[in-house]
Amino acid sequence: MKADPADATTVPREASRPRPLDVVAVPASHPYVRSLIPTGSRPDGGFVVRPDPDPDDPSRVAGARWWPPVALDPDWLGAQDCDLLHVHFGFDDRTPAQLTRLLDVARARGVPVVLTIHDLRNPHHDEPDLLEAQLAVLVPRVDALLTLTDSAAREVATRWGRRAHVVPHPHLVDLPTMRRVRAERAAAPPGGPRVVGLAVKELRRSSDPLRLLPRLEQTVREDGDARLQVTVHHEVRPRTDERARRLIEWLDAAPARGIEVVWHDPWSDDELWQRLAALDVAVLPYRYGTHSGWLEACHDLGTRVLAPSHGHYAAQGADGLYDSDEAGVDLASLDAGLRRLLGLSRAGAPLPGLDADARAAQREDVAAFHARLYDRLVGATRQEQAG
Repeated sequence: MKADPADATTVPREASRPRPLDVVAVPASHPYVRSLIPTGSRPDGGFVVRPDPDPDDPSRVAGARWWPPVALDPDWLGAQDCDLLHVHFGFDDRTPAQLTRLLDVARARGVPVVLTIHDLRNPHHDEPDLLEAQLAVLVPRVDALLTLTDSAAREVATRWGRRAHVVPHPHLVDLPTMRRVRAERAAAPPGGPRVVGLAVKELRRSSDPLRLLPRLEQTVREDGDARLQVTVHHEVRPRTDERARRLIEWLDAAPARGIEVVWHDPWSDDELWQRLAALDVAVLPYRYGTHSGWLEACHDLGTRVLAPSHGHYAAQGADGLYDSDEAGVDLASLDAGLRRLLGLSRAGAPLPGLDADARAAQREDVAAFHARLYDRLVGATRQEQAG
């Protein structure tokens, strides 16, 4: 079993090097990956992240589409003169044999590999088997492991006997928008109906809104001064599978009962931030999962999040939990959790999440951590090759 590197928070940077480290991140265009680049003037951002190669022509930079990720092709990686590979997402369709070959090529080329475990259960797959097989290849062999929460790191240690560095998820909403929205919400007068939102999005396999919606409707109705809003992508409408059909039937009847249903194309960032900022409580409808970028964006904007008890949403900072697993939901806990968060909102409790200044500092710390870790791993690999 590969030993973990020394804690990157205690390892000094190399005294000098002729150029920044050349990092291949998968995918480079993902908002999380972009957030690892320092935004301030601190000097510990000694790396550059290559743009995603175009899947149709790897000699070009990718446009909006980075899938399938060229950087996970062992032949492509073997032809690159890069310093480090950092895998976040994108290996969903890779077989364990393909990932084994990728790691073999990286090892032969002297390219250390970092894996950030965002998902311990793939939200796009019904069954966990493929991701478990993929992680069984990756986790024991990569040079360093990262994850987002202490509880996820404990799960990694229990399952594979390896340490994962815990690095919190940086902000997703841009800092000027955060500052403006949080200031407006803090200064808003009390009163007015509270808005509870549930986002269906594209109806991922991990999402089952119908387990929650009837009880949320009942709770909001009994509250008397709240309303329920459901947003859903247009792409769900033509689907004919039973899960989508039943949901569409429920949504089509809901406006007559006073529920706001918004069908939409995927929103731009600015549109999404506006929508999330208009909610008092966002409810996550997941049957299974690990971490949530939606939760982070809600907290950036001061919106409370009611999340399922499974996964690692509690450690990520969810404001309330309802008891849930893949088999079912305890509806009484859903009702109690929503009532409590509505009460906090009406009582003028402090907004959830860190403010913009704290998020800015956190982002710089996260970027600096990555820079130090990359330095440590590349330095150790070069020393090993030289010796």
